[in-house]
Amino acid sequence: MSGGDRLSAEEVAKLVEAAKQGQLPEQPTAPPSRRGHRLRTVDFSRPTKFTSDHQRRIERAIDTFCQTSVTRLSTELRTAIELETLNTTQATWSGAQSQLPAGSLWVTLDVQPLGTRMLFTIEQSFILMCLDCLLGGSPDKPPRERRFSEIDTMLTQRLIESMVHQMSLVWQDLAGITLSIVEIETYNDASQIAAVSEPTLVVMIESRVNKHSASMALLIPWLAIDPVTDLLSGKETREAEADLAGASEIGRAVAGVPVTLRAEVAAVEMPIDEILALGPGSMIKLGVQADQGVTLFAENVKLARAQPGANGPRRAIQVSGTERRYG
Repeated sequence: MSGGDRLSAEEVAKLVEAAKQGQLPEQPTAPPSRRGHRLRTVDFSRPTKFTSDHQRRIERAIDTFCQTSVTRLSTELRTAIELETLNTTQATWSGAQSQLPAGSLWVTLDVQPLGTRMLFTIEQSFILMCLDCLLGGSPDKPPRERRFSEIDTMLTQRLIESMVHQMSLVWQDLAGITLSIVEIETYNDASQIAAVSEPTLVVMIESRVNKHSASMALLIPWLAIDPVTDLLSGKETREAEADLAGASEIGRAVAGVPVTLRAEVAAVEMPIDEILALGPGSMIKLGVQADQGVTLFAENVKLARAQPGANGPRRAIQVSGTERRYG
């Protein structure tokens, strides 16, 4: 109702009476309001340094590690072992460590020739199960936790060296780097490997021995692979292929360009007055022996030496030696 449409006292009384009887006039329905924009929660503390190409290629390499390690471990332990890549996630270095199961063995890995480090962790239950198998035990029951004896420590070192060797092979193919063990501890000061805020890729691996499951994890700080990230993402390979394709296109385009070939007996510089004095019977010494033949030029570029001759009724030359090779 606008300000100019005022109700009389009688009309107001009618409205009050209608309200008492529950017979208010219908109000115009307001148009439906637009739905608000949906908000997406973004965790700015989670790094995004590793691209999808990095993650995909690393995960594929770890899948290969699982396949090769399963064959070797199953043979050594004389029992079926399964390894499977579960997932890859990005986190800070401190956040990545918080995802690790308690009581895992921490294996510090040296990355060469970069001189950087990664961290490989293995749950002790998997190690104890493998040790029991190596010592003639049965994997039917999960092993009880115990303190590692000297024999346990020696066998554990050998077992992990075998796994790291397989992992090093896939990294060699992937990025031209190798891995080796620096130390094996139940817990160590991981701040020596990376800063707490360093972007880190966590690759989780599940191991299964006779339905007994345990986890492994490979923690890859960005600084550990920073010098080889282009190679890791396949960028250098794509650039090299593009360069080869470009060179091939240029070669095909240049191949059709016409070039004038000429055969030159010799050349000599003479002053103008001697040139004007030339006449029938004049002798000009060229300074080149006749048995050296003629020189073949492409435009002004010397290509080869040649011997003059004939091919049927036409003059021709036969190349006798190349002056210079052009790639």
